[in-house]
Amino acid sequence: MIPQTDPNKVQNLTVLGSTGSIGKSTLDVVARHPDKYQIYALTANQQDELLFEQCRLCKPRFAVMLDEKACLRLAQRIKAAGLNIEVLSGVEGLERVSSAGEVDAVMAAIVGAAGLRPTLAAARAGKRILLANKETLVMAGRIFMDAVHQSSAILLPIDSEHNAIFQALPHHYSGEMALSGVSKILLTASGGPFRNTSLAELKQVTPDQACAHPNWSMGRKISVDSATMMNKGLEVIEAHWLFNAHADAIQVVIHPQSVIHSMVQYVDGSVLAQLGNPDMRTPIAYGLAYPKRIDAGVAALDLFKIARLDFSAPDFERFPCLALAYRALRAGGTAPSLMNAANEVAVEAFLEKRISFLDIPRLIGDVLNKLPYVTVNVLDDVLQADAQARVAAQDWISRL
Repeated sequence: MIPQTDPNKVQNLTVLGSTGSIGKSTLDVVARHPDKYQIYALTANQQDELLFEQCRLCKPRFAVMLDEKACLRLAQRIKAAGLNIEVLSGVEGLERVSSAGEVDAVMAAIVGAAGLRPTLAAARAGKRILLANKETLVMAGRIFMDAVHQSSAILLPIDSEHNAIFQALPHHYSGEMALSGVSKILLTASGGPFRNTSLAELKQVTPDQACAHPNWSMGRKISVDSATMMNKGLEVIEAHWLFNAHADAIQVVIHPQSVIHSMVQYVDGSVLAQLGNPDMRTPIAYGLAYPKRIDAGVAALDLFKIARLDFSAPDFERFPCLALAYRALRAGGTAPSLMNAANEVAVEAFLEKRISFLDIPRLIGDVLNKLPYVTVNVLDDVLQADAQARVAAQDWISRL
């Protein structure tokens, strides 16, 4: 059972990745409840102008920029504005504001492998972690979960799908599906912008088309992942670690309306689902206030307006990235880390128009075929695999 927070204590919150879509939605929810939450630290990669505006509004004790040049610009702005905010830089700064004694909760919303170390630092420090960074579990699931259990950290999933599963599982869920009466996890997916696009048309897809998600407003990297369905593949691996579910017990279901955020199937034939408008403020508010509920600023779901809900099986030929994710999960060890790193390089190259949309799964598959998988014992195993995969991915691009 996850312990309750003191309802009379204002919670200090660090937001890792505050300039991204999850980070901005988190600040929106927090602003609605100034009597419950205060911002301890805000962090970003390079968007120093936006981070400065967030600092001006939220007045955190710390601001962290991963990029050193952006950090210098931010420090100058904060000094000129007369704000009493200490500016830190680099991964060490991220780890510091994630593990500080004054911090009650950490919103882990940095996109990509960059979020791994600060999120792991929060786990080791026993924090309440609102996990929106997929790569922490994809790359280092065993290490991260061990850290959570050893420090008695509180882990709450923020991805809308995993948050929905968390809500639909029995309160006594022990991590053993059979003992809890759970037979399967049904992970819903919108299908992205190319759900019905032919393979011939996918050859000509542009970055702007791939980033035009029909239901969600997200950053460009996550939007491309959604278009290839790698995003859902990463979520399959996340679900494995979060809920101790093997690959065959996690089924992806295409649901284009994005109203049912995921479901849990039980041995008695029951299926429990969590529904809501596609707005990340709902799972964010749930994670912030759990086990209570607070206003998230999200409109109530109008079932009459929705009128219908559609479901279909994923097309693994159209979305080979999803098949690659299942393959990496079953292989275990460093395979998910290799896959994730190759995907990050591939997506960046696609957004820069150096490779085509269909090259993304080809590149990932090549890296998985060429590099060996090893058992993950320590974080260095993960980081070495990540580095090797990035080199192999860049080599693949250079040969085109």
